[in-house]
Amino acid sequence: MRLSMKGIVMNMRAVKRSKMRRKFIEQIPLFLFILPGIILVLLFNYIPMTGLQLAFRDFQFSGGIWGSPFVGLENFRQFLLSADFWRALKNTAILIPLRLLVFPAPIVLALLLNEIRNFKFKRTVQTISYLPHFVSWVVIVGIMDILLSIDSGAVNSLIKFLGGKPIPFMGMESWFRPLYIISGVWKEIGWGSILYLAAISNINPELYEAAEMDGAGRLGKMWYITLPGMVPIISIVLVLSMPGLLSAGMDQILQMQNPANMGVTEVIDTFVVRLGIGRAQYSITTAIGLVMSVFSTTLLLVSNNLSKLLGGEGIW
Repeated sequence: MRLSMKGIVMNMRAVKRSKMRRKFIEQIPLFLFILPGIILVLLFNYIPMTGLQLAFRDFQFSGGIWGSPFVGLENFRQFLLSADFWRALKNTAILIPLRLLVFPAPIVLALLLNEIRNFKFKRTVQTISYLPHFVSWVVIVGIMDILLSIDSGAVNSLIKFLGGKPIPFMGMESWFRPLYIISGVWKEIGWGSILYLAAISNINPELYEAAEMDGAGRLGKMWYITLPGMVPIISIVLVLSMPGLLSAGMDQILQMQNPANMGVTEVIDTFVVRLGIGRAQYSITTAIGLVMSVFSTTLLLVSNNLSKLLGGEGIW
């Protein structure tokens, strides 16, 4: 009896292995499809991570990564003692809440566009609003320079026409953050709204009909049906945007940065670029990047768990 039971168990395991083998063989074409993607991820995401050891070495061109002397946590100590680093960290911390203030702008635009009944007008507004997304920050800031020029800019020309004194907008620290928010909203509000409009289109129309029968107006339907229906996609987008907050929009800031406003425009990423490319301090900048990566990962994990606890969606 024992031998027969043992034989049955072995037979079941053999059948299971046979099914798994057959299933694997059937899915080989699918594995071949994803193989190029896996290779690219390994080449460009994982293999370069060997360079993180630069954070613990005194990099020298003659010795390369592997031949440079090991210095432990010395690079971390050096950047923590740098006054420029703490200034950059302070500016980054100030800009992070400002970037979060920009986050609701595409949601508001999507809600407003959803209420427009004229199809042609709606499409026109959508096209005009998301076109700036495809323009680089070099061009955007160039347009701002022209419009806000102290000599011939349209804005300062209007100020002088009204009897005021021209304002050097791009060279004043006090004007950097307002311009940072305005230009960020202008460039990305239309593109971000596309995702939320797609979420709105998936809401069951019968819910609006039921709300209308109960006497709900446009604002009521927007508040009690449209917004709750958008919560899953809003939570996912918010979680995915969390790691990028620490960069504070470096592409945008780098173009707006000049010697006159350096006191408020120097963020961690621009500090790393200036220190790494300008001064060839690769070990220190790698150490800074490693610390910021740890913070970004922590922020992603915390925000993902909070999103699920508060009833939203997570990315896993």
